[in-house]
Amino acid sequence: MSLPWRDLDKFRYEVLIRDIRNDIELFREENIPISVEIAKLSQEYQKIVGAMTVTFKGKEYTLPQMGIFLQDRDRDIRHESWQLSTDRRLQDAKKFDELFDKMLKLRTQMAKNADFDNFVDFQFRRFGRFDYKPEDCFAFHDAVERNVVPLTRKMIEARLKALKIDTVRPWDTACDRLGRDPLKPFETTDKLVYGCREIFGKVDEELGKHFQRMIDKGLLDLDSRKGKAPGGYQSSLTEVRLPFIFMNSVGVDRDVFTLLHEGGHAFHQFAVNDEPLLDYRHSPMEFAEVASMSMEMLGASYLETFYSKGDAARSRYDHLSGAIGLLPWIAIVDSFQHWIYTHPNQTARERSDEFTRLMERFGAGIDWSGHEDALRHRWQAQLHIFEYPFYYIEYGIAQLGALQVWQNSRRDRTSAIEAYKSSLRLGGTRPLPELFKAADARFDFSDKIIKPLMADVSEEIEKLDKLENS
Repeated sequence: MSLPWRDLDKFRYEVLIRDIRNDIELFREENIPISVEIAKLSQEYQKIVGAMTVTFKGKEYTLPQMGIFLQDRDRDIRHESWQLSTDRRLQDAKKFDELFDKMLKLRTQMAKNADFDNFVDFQFRRFGRFDYKPEDCFAFHDAVERNVVPLTRKMIEARLKALKIDTVRPWDTACDRLGRDPLKPFETTDKLVYGCREIFGKVDEELGKHFQRMIDKGLLDLDSRKGKAPGGYQSSLTEVRLPFIFMNSVGVDRDVFTLLHEGGHAFHQFAVNDEPLLDYRHSPMEFAEVASMSMEMLGASYLETFYSKGDAARSRYDHLSGAIGLLPWIAIVDSFQHWIYTHPNQTARERSDEFTRLMERFGAGIDWSGHEDALRHRWQAQLHIFEYPFYYIEYGIAQLGALQVWQNSRRDRTSAIEAYKSSLRLGGTRPLPELFKAADARFDFSDKIIKPLMADVSEEIEKLDKLENS
């Protein structure tokens, strides 16, 4: 192939040329109408999910709104709210299966049109995954099973004892493990903003100044208000090369970590401001989330800005255990999709059977007895499986990177933060292994990395548990 960029500096433009070449090689005109049809099916999925509401205590709620009741101290309230939401989802289980069967057929055809044996290999190329293969994902699954699952099961056992219940049910996992009221870190959004400004400054003076600039320029929209779109994210204002943070703050512990997280993304934007190539001002998702997840970990060391010493330890415990608890679910979702797209002639029953097997393999010991049908169809609530196939393991890879940054900071905080900042300045100019190396982390998601990480996490969780109750 004769290309106009063949005389460009190979090191400087390696990633850009690789990505453009990949897009050209994958393009098939016959896949355009298929992509349009899949997009329509995705909209249908959103429509079905968006229409789901239940009536609880005389009031109508969406299913996301029902999540707040799973944090209630009253177990009966948690059970009733969970049951209502679960029953509502199961009403549309057949619709979801039929919808997914159509998506599976279309995606399999797309892969064949592009001369791939299956959708797995096609999607890996489509996502530009040049630095890891399906086999690396399998290594991640195995390492999570060996090193993370035992820790999550240990935490569930501790929850069982602390709540003084006979068995941990699906509605017992979101409430405080000691049955306490939720943490309340702040009363006004201003206190959230200036509290996080103080934390960022303690992490690093330069990062604190960046966040102050965002405050001064009005680049924060954090209040939750009527008519405001849901969610939270950082958006890059390309024309002025500045970040903007959007979220819906309601005064809970999660809000603090959301702002720390989005602040990490914002610092990534500041770090690449001098990069002339737009494509290089963004890094692959596997590393972009290292920037944000690492800032959660680094910022958590200064939560006394919002809390007493005991409540800060409680918040850190909840955050760290939550981050670890997500890894087995990531392994389930990723393993499930590898199976789905290498068994394209599956039936809906076989699909649910495989999901159940994976839940048993990676499960933390939660008791689903009497609710087996809910367990079999739980995958239908994960929108990535329907709308963004194979986009999920990135969060697991990034979490391992962030945990390594945190691990480094326990040994030498100054060096760890300098490496973190240096890696952000690379933007998307280098392949993933080099971005991780710049952050003093290894791009490896096997036992070599996960085993020692979990040893440190286990030690920290025990330490926080003692501090919380001291």
